[in-house]
Amino acid sequence: MANDTGNSGTLTVRKSPSRSHSPARLMSPSRLASQNGDKDWDVASTVSSPASVPEYTGPKLYKEPSFKSNKFIIHNAISRCCLAGKVNEAQKKKIVEEMEKSTANHFLILFRDSSCQFRAVYTMNPETEELVRLAGIGPRVLCSSMVESIYKYSSDRKQFTAIPSKTMSMSVDAFTIPGHLWQSKRPGTPKKPSTPK
Repeated sequence: MANDTGNSGTLTVRKSPSRSHSPARLMSPSRLASQNGDKDWDVASTVSSPASVPEYTGPKLYKEPSFKSNKFIIHNAISRCCLAGKVNEAQKKKIVEEMEKSTANHFLILFRDSSCQFRAVYTMNPETEELVRLAGIGPRVLCSSMVESIYKYSSDRKQFTAIPSKTMSMSVDAFTIPGHLWQSKRPGTPKKPSTPK
């Protein structure tokens, strides 16, 4: 058999490649692990995994919500926007206490009308979309079809912005109801007859 040396003068075509050259460089980590006996791969992966950090065994300070909660946003809106200032301190304190007692995850502020005058805080059941008054003035129970307009609170600007939609969702922070719902819930006060002089 003749030597095929080509132009370079070395036997590269018919010579088997050496193991010291690049095969290990081109292998995936899983193939390397099987070559090295899995031990090195396991060590490398557990060093950076959160499971290798010792688990905290102290008192439970934070309870992870079952799904997104807007309690902090509503608390912030009430404190810094709706009921800000010393004059509203008692009402704000009462409403915040009711929110803390509640097991609800989603809270909504009821405004009197589009001028965003605070009236009450409601909780919303996401399955039934029923709104139940937690504290304040307003109808005891509302369904989502009674909502007139909805708002989102911006913590940066400390203000509410109307959302061009009627659909209640977990991203809604406040709402208004039609005026006739306010009148129908008020108890009728009979007019006093004028007294003759």
